[in-house]
This record gives sequence, C-alpha cells and structure tokens, in this order.
Amino acid sequence: MSISTLNAFVHTMRHEAEGIISIELRPATAGAPFPPFEAGSHIDLHLPNGLVRSYSLLNPAADRDRYVIGVLNDRNSRGGARCVHQQIRVGMTLPISAPRNNFALHESASQSVLLAGGIGVTPMLSMLDRLAALGRRVDFIYCTRSRGEAAFAERINELAAAGSVRLTWHFDDEQGRPPDLEALLAGRPADDTHLYCCGPGPMLDAFERTCEKLGYPHTHIERFAAAPVNEQAMPGGEPAPGYRVELRRSDKTLEVPANMSLLDALLNSGVSHDYSCREGVCGSCEVKVLAGEVDHRDSILSKAEREANKSMMACVSGCKRGPLVLDI
Repeated sequence: MSISTLNAFVHTMRHEAEGIISIELRPATAGAPFPPFEAGSHIDLHLPNGLVRSYSLLNPAADRDRYVIGVLNDRNSRGGARCVHQQIRVGMTLPISAPRNNFALHESASQSVLLAGGIGVTPMLSMLDRLAALGRRVDFIYCTRSRGEAAFAERINELAAAGSVRLTWHFDDEQGRPPDLEALLAGRPADDTHLYCCGPGPMLDAFERTCEKLGYPHTHIERFAAAPVNEQAMPGGEPAPGYRVELRRSDKTLEVPANMSLLDALLNSGVSHDYSCREGVCGSCEVKVLAGEVDHRDSILSKAEREANKSMMACVSGCKRGPLVLDI
C-alpha cells in the first residue's frame, strides 16, 4: 500500500445515538494543519488491529484543524467498527489518509435532495453545512429505524434553521413501515435537481430504482460496504479467462491470470500503485482506462461513468474485452 499517511491525535469521542459515536481527530504535530477537504469526502483510518476502514468526514469543510467521523457499532461488523468502539480511546495517535472524495457535491444545482439512512447521515452533514452556507434549496430526508438511532439531530435542526432547508424525518417504528422513497422523492424538477443517498445497501438499491422510475438523471450514491456481485463466468459456468493489460506510460505488458485481481497483477510485476480497501469502495486504486472494455465491479462509479469506460478500480474490476490499455 503506497498511500502516504498522516498522524492524527484522538482529541474527543462522543456518544451521538444508540450504537453511534463521533471521533474528533486533530493533527498530531502542533501547527501542522490537516489537508483541506470538500463536502462528501472520506478518510481511511488505520486501526490497531491492522484493518483499514473508510469513514466520511461530517464536520464543515472549512475546518482545517480537525476531522470528525461517526462510527456505528454494527452488529455485522467485520472487525473495523468493533475495533473503533472497543479499542480507540482519547489520547491515541492513529495513521490516517488524506481526504478523498468519491461523493462530490454539485454546489451550483438549484435544488439538492440529501437522503440519509442510519449512519449514512455522516457525509450528508458536511453537504448540508455547505449548501446552507451557500443559501441553496435543500431537502434533507433522514430515515432510521427509531428516533433513538437518529444521530446528530440537534446539529441538523440548527443547520436547517440557518438556511433554506426542508427537513423530513422518518422513523420506521413510529410510522410502522420502511420509508416510501417514491412518495418522498417525487415532484421535483428533473433537469436541475441533484439527489444524493448514503445508507444501507438495500436502501441505495431502492433509491437508484426509484430515481430511474421518476426520471431523475442527476443521482449520486455512496456505499460504506461493497455491493454484492456475481462471479464472472463464461457460459457453462467455467471461470472467466485471464486477459492482457498494456501499461502505456510504463511501456509494459502484463498477463492477468484468471481469478487474480488487476491490482495484484500490478503489484506482483513491481508496479507501484495506490490501494487501500481492496473492496471497490474507497477509490484509492482508480486508474484511467485508454482502451478496452472494463468489467466494472466497484461500488463507486455511477452508471454513466461505467458506460463512459474512462476509469476503473484496479482492486475489484477486470476486463470484458481486451486488451486493456491503462494510463500507468
């Protein structure tokens, strides 16, 4: 992993809702501000148990002296969230990455819709802060299973009061059902409304289906877990064959064997390439595609970006029709 890291000091930890804590990180070196970030950005946290996990920055993007993240103690944790809740303590120093943004905010849109599901509220807070500061029209829709699981409610109300924000709260237990996304999202002008969603996988899938049905072209999602994909196979169930990759700037040609990731093939050949999550959710291994047809298996690129075939995530995506020619 060739991504450079920063050292961050755990300054504050707060209980925010049932199972959710916030962690305020500050530069470990006095007088050395963190790199700037934009609304929707995330950082990688290098945990004491050796795992690396990505978390959205929820504080205002104008902050230079701190990064704030929110972490749910997910019952289905694969070790990251559990480690954060059980091992991270105030006073510790942790390696983190510089911010990256795969969930960029379109600030010039005449109207924005921010749909948050549970802990998916975290990137929306920084977005809401920015849009409220710009005086943009915002619909903020926050869905949780119960009122007790709605983190950062006080701050959301404060931001809404300061700007042109319409708030909608949905609590499954009080309304007796999951949110009706079509009812919540319908009736907006399609040409200049940008809609954003972050939350559990089923909610994101429903959001994409609903926006397509309603004819909204400007939709954006961020997943905090990799979307399930079917293993690529040839007719008859045989594994997909390997493929050839040409590295234009390096003037090298690689053969990627069946069942090996492009990232591993690059690293095995001695090519240095950034990576972090190895699940197609962080964006650190993105590479520009010059030719060839990509088999996209990431959880970052939009449908339009996949169809454009201009980039790919080397850790999970492969080749449908080659050779692949990459700008490496």
